[in-house]
Amino acid sequence: MEAGSAWMLTGPNGSGKSTMLRCMATSLKPHRGHILVDGTDLWENRQTLRAEIAYLGHELHVWDDLSPRQNLQAWNRLGRFEVDVDALLERVNLEPHRDHPVRAMSAGMKRRLGLARLLLKKPRLALLDEPFGALDPEGRELVLDVIRELRTSGTTIALATHLPRIGAQACTHGLALEAGQLLWAGTASGLLERLP
Repeated sequence: MEAGSAWMLTGPNGSGKSTMLRCMATSLKPHRGHILVDGTDLWENRQTLRAEIAYLGHELHVWDDLSPRQNLQAWNRLGRFEVDVDALLERVNLEPHRDHPVRAMSAGMKRRLGLARLLLKKPRLALLDEPFGALDPEGRELVLDVIRELRTSGTTIALATHLPRIGAQACTHGLALEAGQLLWAGTASGLLERLP
């Protein structure tokens, strides 16, 4: 994966998309094979490389009793990121809800908060598992815009999706998986041509 490229993983449920992302996030050890980052084994060097990876999965890991602003402030301090939290909330269109408790927010708003957390880290590798879920068309366009921005800054993206026609709008490459096996790899547009 080249810096600034975006890889879309597609396939039916149980094909291995989420497992692959979790291995890349170092939250799961590969059963066989190796994931290399610049020739370095990711799992063996996970303590060092983890700081350069951001993962947005199904579980958002937010504090429900805190507001979006308080969540981001806490992550900002814990990670020593020194990011303008208010500008970040504005970027993901959560500014009007910045002081409301997260538990009162819709699933789509929580998804936006997860996206803000990913941006807080300014990762070298961003992993997104079904990032379009629970989002309206405006929210999906926001995710696409963020992917494009991250790519421009040199971040490499890997995203798993059941909505390849949306994902392909911001991705350069595509992978088709089934039952843990790689069936096809190529351009995102080439992947779309193979779909029914």
